[in-house]
Amino acid sequence: MSSYKDFNVKIYYGVITVIIMFMVTGMIASLFMETAGLRFGNYLNAVEVSILSVLLLLYPKISGWWINFLIIIVGTAYFYTIFYVYPDTWSSFIFVCFIPAISILFFDKQLFVFSMVMNICLYLLGYGYILFMDKAETFGLLGVNVPGNVINFLGSQALLYCIFLLTYERIKKQQLYYKQLQQSERLKTTGQLAAAVAHEIRNPLTVVKGFLQLYQQEEKMDEGSKRNYSLMIDELNTAEHVLSQFLMLAKPDNDIKLEKVEVDYLLQSVTDLVKSYGILRDNNIFLRDVQKNCYILVNAIEFKQLMINLLKNAMEASPYGEPIFIETEVQKEMVEIKVTDHGCGMSEEEVQSLGTPFYSLKSKGTGLGMMICFNIVEKYNGKISIESKKGEGTTVKIQFPLVKNP
Repeated sequence: MSSYKDFNVKIYYGVITVIIMFMVTGMIASLFMETAGLRFGNYLNAVEVSILSVLLLLYPKISGWWINFLIIIVGTAYFYTIFYVYPDTWSSFIFVCFIPAISILFFDKQLFVFSMVMNICLYLLGYGYILFMDKAETFGLLGVNVPGNVINFLGSQALLYCIFLLTYERIKKQQLYYKQLQQSERLKTTGQLAAAVAHEIRNPLTVVKGFLQLYQQEEKMDEGSKRNYSLMIDELNTAEHVLSQFLMLAKPDNDIKLEKVEVDYLLQSVTDLVKSYGILRDNNIFLRDVQKNCYILVNAIEFKQLMINLLKNAMEASPYGEPIFIETEVQKEMVEIKVTDHGCGMSEEEVQSLGTPFYSLKSKGTGLGMMICFNIVEKYNGKISIESKKGEGTTVKIQFPLVKNP
């Protein structure tokens, strides 16, 4: 990965070096021009080339929205300076038309829209000056066919907008595919680890647990020792629970029974199951805007396990007394289930790390619960997404294919 990144940086610097050489060559050539009227424009062009060259060379080493913004601003100023300094050169008009193309490279929708709106405004203001103040004396070529020039400019902006939309959507899909591939690799790695380790650990634990239970039942054992044995047995139960989660990830269950179930009924059943846990924390669970007659094809037990994990996480992240909301909605042949809490929330980096083995925001968490959730959703061709902000809460969205009820 590092060699591939280094290769990309070398290509970038190679291309940028060629571009800077062209800009510097044009700048030096313009500085030798003796025309007094062009002198200020040439000096301004030299300053812009210097600043733009520095920004382009620093770009791979400094990441941030501000450097992208500065490159757009300085680049726009550079091309418009050329446009006004050399009014009889058609190539400068073409450069002005394609200024928003620079922002496409940054993959930033807001920056692209800003660049395009700024370019249209600057062009219309400049064209107004050429027609009404300059009377097309200096910019004779632009005054020959006003409607044609305006249409060509707006057409170029529309073309750039279409190119950006196509590129943006394609890269978004590639990012989604990459995330899914990462999650698949996580599950595969954890499954291999579980298959190799779980069997070797579980048998000794069973033996130790059996002897502890046997010693605990002896009548000669005092109460203090019995409490110690009970504590050790509880910890062994916790270890067995973790191993069971590992085995669930490691062992693909191809013979699992699928059934067409009503989402409303299953959600009500899950809510009833975890209601007692919510009472202990004073967290009420509310089914809100749950649509009737929505059916999905899943295993009911695994679906309940998925929802119980999500609801427990929501309650443990919420302050005492804060409610948890469950909603459903049908969207394009998909049933979407949303679990919303108003707890501590997560940062974007924390959300991206969810599902990683042994990554957990809980002090005693293993991270396997969320891995199982991702695994269950993926098994039934579903999708899961998490929206969260620090201090504002979290919304988990799950989508399953809708099964039509005959």
